[in-house]
Amino acid sequence: MSGTRLCLAFVLLASFSGARSGWFFEQNSSSIEASSRAFLEKLSDAAIERTHHTVRYDSKYVRIPYPGGDVAADTGVCTDEVIRSYRALGIDLQKEVHEDIAANFGSYPNRARWMLEHPDRNIDHRRVPNLMVFFSRKGTALAASMTPEDYGPGDLVTWDLGRGVPHIGIVVDRKSRETGRYLVVHNIGEGPKMEDVLFHWKITGHYRYYGPSQH
Repeated sequence: MSGTRLCLAFVLLASFSGARSGWFFEQNSSSIEASSRAFLEKLSDAAIERTHHTVRYDSKYVRIPYPGGDVAADTGVCTDEVIRSYRALGIDLQKEVHEDIAANFGSYPNRARWMLEHPDRNIDHRRVPNLMVFFSRKGTALAASMTPEDYGPGDLVTWDLGRGVPHIGIVVDRKSRETGRYLVVHNIGEGPKMEDVLFHWKITGHYRYYGPSQH
């Protein structure tokens, strides 16, 4: 994210049901193993828990410890909500992304996009384009369709907010009363929110990532 905001500030209001919909874990169970379904459910829960935190949007470059480093708990951007949700499940995206970039630097956009010649474990995992490559390499890249039923809790979605500004969020197991679509936990400037924004911007990526143990 360096000094450039990866997510535009925008206030969106969405009403949602407080109960688990159960569609993804019950109706779609045949296509995903039980252990994977359980993981996605936990990731969805971790993302929902993030909405109880107050986070001031701040995209400044910050030096952080490694591994397990994080910016101040009351600051962050869209990627930090994904990172913190996975950390709640014992998965350190800072470490996983850094190790893969260090071993496969040419596969990532660091040189072309940011004119970098080496990995930077302070920021690499906090950049949406890097996460898109990482989830494609180490997870599963799925269709970026306009069909709501193709998305389930625990899925990762990336968007282009316009003019090439990237954004990322986690689909969670809550549905909008108005549209029936799964809601998304994301931070677009007002802290972590759970909103009906799946198709609000152009979708650029759709992924599932279960952690390093599955690779």
